[in-house]
Amino acid sequence: MNMKSVCLLFQIHQPFRHRRYRFFDIGADHYYYDDYTNDAVLTGIAARCYLPANRLLLKLADKLGNQLKISFSISGVALDQFEMYTPEVIESFQQLAKTGCVEFLGETYSHSLASLKSNDIFREQVQLHHNKIFSLFGQKPNVFRNTEMIYSDQVGVQVAEMGFEGIVTEGAKQVLGWKSPGFLYVNAINPRLKVLMRNYKLSDDIAFRFSNQHWTEYPLNADKYMKWLRNLSEKDEVINLFMSYEAFGERHAKESGIFIFLGELLEKIAQSPDFKLSTPVEVIRNLQPVSAVSVPHPISWADEERDLTAWLGNEMQKEAYEKLYNLSDQIADCADSGLLKDWNYLQLSDHFFYMSTKVSTDGEVHKHFNPFGSPYEAFINYMNVLSDFILRLNLHTSPGNETDELKKHIAEKELRIKELEDSLLKLKKSQINKTRK
Repeated sequence: MNMKSVCLLFQIHQPFRHRRYRFFDIGADHYYYDDYTNDAVLTGIAARCYLPANRLLLKLADKLGNQLKISFSISGVALDQFEMYTPEVIESFQQLAKTGCVEFLGETYSHSLASLKSNDIFREQVQLHHNKIFSLFGQKPNVFRNTEMIYSDQVGVQVAEMGFEGIVTEGAKQVLGWKSPGFLYVNAINPRLKVLMRNYKLSDDIAFRFSNQHWTEYPLNADKYMKWLRNLSEKDEVINLFMSYEAFGERHAKESGIFIFLGELLEKIAQSPDFKLSTPVEVIRNLQPVSAVSVPHPISWADEERDLTAWLGNEMQKEAYEKLYNLSDQIADCADSGLLKDWNYLQLSDHFFYMSTKVSTDGEVHKHFNPFGSPYEAFINYMNVLSDFILRLNLHTSPGNETDELKKHIAEKELRIKELEDSLLKLKKSQINKTRK
C-alpha cells in the first residue's frame, strides 16, 4: 500500500475592526479603526495561540527534520497587524520558514470577496499578498487559498491565469457527491490548475469538536485519530486537513490538551509507515489527478450550506457590497496611499459577515464573531464609513468639485438633523399626551 499524504493547512486571519462611526462623523473624522480592540485581540490571541503553537512546531522541526511538513495561509491584514502589535509573531513565522518545513500559500491581501466581482481587483489583491509573503518569508506562493475557501470553476480560471499550480477548497457534498476528497482533482475549465478538497469531517473533529465534552468521541487523543486515518478507504491518496490556526489555544484552550494532541499527532503521522506529511505543492506535484471537479456555482467552507450566504445572503450585505465595488473605476485613478489603505481594509469580508441575519444553528457562530450589537448596527456603521470614504475619494479624484461635494454633504447633514429634531419633537408630544391621560 502506498503511503497516504496528510496535508495540514492552517489558516490565519484577523480583521481590522472599525470603531463606532456615527453619521455625524462623516466629513468630520476620517479615522475608522478601533485601535484599542485590534491591539487587545491580537495581543491576546498571540499569547494563547500563535506564539505557543509556533514554538511547538519549531521543536518538532528540530526533532523530525524534513519529515515535518506544514502549510500556512495568512491574510495580508493579519500580517499588517502582527507587524503593528505583535512583531514577535512575525519573527516566529520567519524562524519556521527557515526550517524548510513550511509552505506559505497565496491569498487575497484583504481577505476580500474580490474574486466574485472584479478580475482586476482580485489580481491586485493577490499580487499585494504575494509581495508581502516574499518580503517577509522569502517564498513565492505556488498554491492559492481564496478567502473562506471560496471557489468555482470561474474563480479557478482566474487563479490559473495568475500562474498558480493549484488551489485548496472545501470538499462540499453538493460538489463531490459520492466522490472522495481523498484524491487530487483539476479545474473543470482549465485542467492545468490542480484542486485539493478539504476533508471537512476530520478537519472539524479537531478544529471545532476537540474540547466539546458532549461530543460522543470526547476525549480525542492522537491514537484514536490515527485509527480514524487508517480506517479511510485504501484507495484514498491524500487527507486534506484544513483548519483555522486559532483552534489551538484560542477556540480550544491550552488546558484542553490541544497542544499535546497536535504534537503527538504530528509525530505519529511522521513516524508511521502508512502516512507522510506533505505540503500542498508537494501533493500537487507528486500525485496524478483522478478527474475534473465541476463547481459551476461558488462554494465556501462556511456554515452548513457551504455557500456565499454568510456574506451575501441578505439585502443589506448585497447593497454594501455593490456600493463598495462600484468605486472600482475611481480607485483605479487614485494614487493616495491613505485612501488606498482604507480601500483595502474596506474590502474585508468580515464587514459583510457582521451583517448576516442567518438564524440557523450557524447563526450562533455569526453572533459570536460580531463586535456589533446587531447585523443592522454593523450595516449602518459600515455604510457611514463608506460614505465618508466616498466623500474623500470624490474630493481626491475630482478636486474641481470640492465645493459642490461639501455643499451636498452639509445639506445631507442638515436634512438628517431636521429628521432627528422632528422625531424628538413627536416623542416629546407623545410623552406629554401620555402624562395628561
